[in-house]
Amino acid sequence: MPVSPAQEEHRTTPDLIAGADPNHVLDALFVNAPLRDYGLRPRTNDYTLPVLGMAYIATYAQEVGGFNVGVLDAEAHGLGVEETAQLINTVRPRWVGMNLLAPTYEMSARIAELLDPGIAVMVGGHHARAMPARILDDPRMRNLRALVIGEGETRVAALLSDERRRAELPGVMWRDRLLGTHGAGIAHGNTAQWLGPDIDALPLVNRAFLPQDPYLADDGRTEANIVGSRGCPYDCGFCGAAVSANPDVKIRARSPEGIVTELDHLNATCGTTAYRFVDDLFLGAERVIVPQMKAFAEHRIGDRYLWDATGRINVFSRLDKAMHATLKANGLREVALGIESGSDRVLAGMDKRITAGMTGEVTDRLLSHGINVKGYFILGYPGETHEDLEATVRHIHHLWTLTDKLPGNFRASVFEFRPYPGTPIWDTLIKAGHHPDKLLAYSDIDLTADGADESMRARDEFNFSVGIQFGTVPLRKLRSTLAMLTREQHARNRMGIAA
Repeated sequence: MPVSPAQEEHRTTPDLIAGADPNHVLDALFVNAPLRDYGLRPRTNDYTLPVLGMAYIATYAQEVGGFNVGVLDAEAHGLGVEETAQLINTVRPRWVGMNLLAPTYEMSARIAELLDPGIAVMVGGHHARAMPARILDDPRMRNLRALVIGEGETRVAALLSDERRRAELPGVMWRDRLLGTHGAGIAHGNTAQWLGPDIDALPLVNRAFLPQDPYLADDGRTEANIVGSRGCPYDCGFCGAAVSANPDVKIRARSPEGIVTELDHLNATCGTTAYRFVDDLFLGAERVIVPQMKAFAEHRIGDRYLWDATGRINVFSRLDKAMHATLKANGLREVALGIESGSDRVLAGMDKRITAGMTGEVTDRLLSHGINVKGYFILGYPGETHEDLEATVRHIHHLWTLTDKLPGNFRASVFEFRPYPGTPIWDTLIKAGHHPDKLLAYSDIDLTADGADESMRARDEFNFSVGIQFGTVPLRKLRSTLAMLTREQHARNRMGIAA
């Protein structure tokens, strides 16, 4: 969020670092890098999703390891690269941990380059998994002592206790600064405790590490984001969570009782009455949905709370009307669905295992039960034609028409395709002759030239691109279509508020 000069005077280090004890040495500071350098151009929106994965690691290090740790969400605070690095150097933690994502990697690397040489750096995240050698060889990462592949709670705590333990930790890599070679930890015995911790045994996330969660929503409710599972069994071509990109991740859902415990804990401590499940699997498998809904009914969750979740269209297409009614009775307010395209040809190329007709039927069924639907769409997927794009526009308008006559509400969230390393489509693009450096050249784009200023305000972190035309539709046409759809959705949102 942009800050005024008066506010800037009060932007002190303790205000920006969440969850740490300022009276003791900081063992680790976990830093969520900004998507772009807000020192050059301030951000326009005032809310971003909380860094739940980082908060899980910080909570484990604090409660199980006994370490003094904090979280610096530079994206949430709208910090620039230099401001972020200066703040880290001022508090001088023993370790800095960074979650590396492809769009934010350049920001992370620039911050790391500015850090005091005495501060050790550890990194993780999807980009670390996808391109470990490239990161280890990046001269800006000269302070890098550990690259952690996969879920990090137990291994990060072990590294904080003794850096030398990295040699016995599976999935941990580093660069020998003297020899210039890459090293990797070798575990002795069972590796499951390191690579896939029991998620039901992890402590509940300490919300002190999340500066914007829980938060006050527009409807006056206090809401919180929550994780109900880890891993995804599907292999969508564009997704970093695709099962083929994460072969070591064991797919598991939290116990229904454990989830209910967290909902009630948040309500008791923070007054929350609405929740958003941000993982892929909570409504992504019938074997998960059935026991969860049984527990929700027994604890009268629907009488006390509302909640949103991501779902799978092919799973919802198999659920009967009784289960849809059960979901509504148990408090389900909105389902986010990866509809992606109105073209069956594009959907097949994405390996979505759905059709446009199926997405229409599922949306109709959910809206009929009074369950809202948020549909995600990708424009410009490799191989997309003008006809495919037109089919997507028609499909979105068809789904808008449904919401005009049914109890539930449909809203569309549209994005330009961006390639991510480690995903199935990345390999296809490399084989087609695209150079990795160009595929990684993410930059923010300004869509306000199409008259979409207000409708783009809440999308500051999503409007970025690598500037490559992957289908037959020119980027200019693609972006004008994106802006048109987003502007129309914004107008529909305002009409709903007015009504």
